[in-house]
Amino acid sequence: MLERHELEAFLTLAEELHFGRTAERLGVSTGRISQTVKKLERRVGTPLFERTSRSVRLTPVGRRLQNDLRPAHRQILAALERATAAGRGVHGTLRAGFAAPWSAERLTAAADAFLARHPGCEISIREVPLDGGLRPLQEAELDLLLTAFPAREPGLTTGPVLAAEPRVLLVPSAHPLARRESLALDDLAGVPMVTTEGANPRYWLDAHYPARTPSGAIIPRGPVAASWQEVLSHVSAGRGVSPGAARGARYHPRPGVTYVPLRDAPPVEYGLVWPTAAENALIRAFAEAVAAQH
Repeated sequence: MLERHELEAFLTLAEELHFGRTAERLGVSTGRISQTVKKLERRVGTPLFERTSRSVRLTPVGRRLQNDLRPAHRQILAALERATAAGRGVHGTLRAGFAAPWSAERLTAAADAFLARHPGCEISIREVPLDGGLRPLQEAELDLLLTAFPAREPGLTTGPVLAAEPRVLLVPSAHPLARRESLALDDLAGVPMVTTEGANPRYWLDAHYPARTPSGAIIPRGPVAASWQEVLSHVSAGRGVSPGAARGARYHPRPGVTYVPLRDAPPVEYGLVWPTAAENALIRAFAEAVAAQH
């Protein structure tokens, strides 16, 4: 019967064709690899590698053995990964949400990487509308949300900032502000702002849709939008301006809408939020996978 260390030594050497690199990958001595391969060759009854002072090559028998063993080895590793994941509680279905299209891309990439390691899990991803706020978490519709901060609701855990986007102003292309290379927050004095409401907490609305400029001038309220498509429709129709993230220019291009940088506004910060009471190994593991994406 082939022992696991013999299997790993043979397959790694067959891939590296170098005793030193094989020993380094497996964390053992070069002599240990050589002894293990010789023992395996005695059992098979024929050389598996051709060795010279300059090279290591598979023999025809060694090549055939590699091709036969590699699929079985992958199955063994996958089974061990599934057992380890189950032992750690990393199993089940996770429902993740996003509020911006670039957040969706990050979640999807994280899900692909995560499921490759935890094939017994399921990850579902859906969009949360602009006015959805944190309600899907609070009503147990989602397990995890990648959203724009701040998020300071009781009963929710906020992860670290994962991305920060420069802030811009969406301006009707015919508006005089659209001809400026950049804007200051004080330039919003007297300019109607398209806002959102819904389930978003007041402190979040104040952070993203201020009612006054830094100098204290009033920023009048414009139409209320429930989605980014409604925001774009209002702005392109000349009904007001709206703050947003710079990356939105690539994801939400719209005739009649110009994206102008806000040079003195803080960036839009994004991160993960999840219900504190529902936190488990699956949520923690997937949060780590999302954080690992760039």
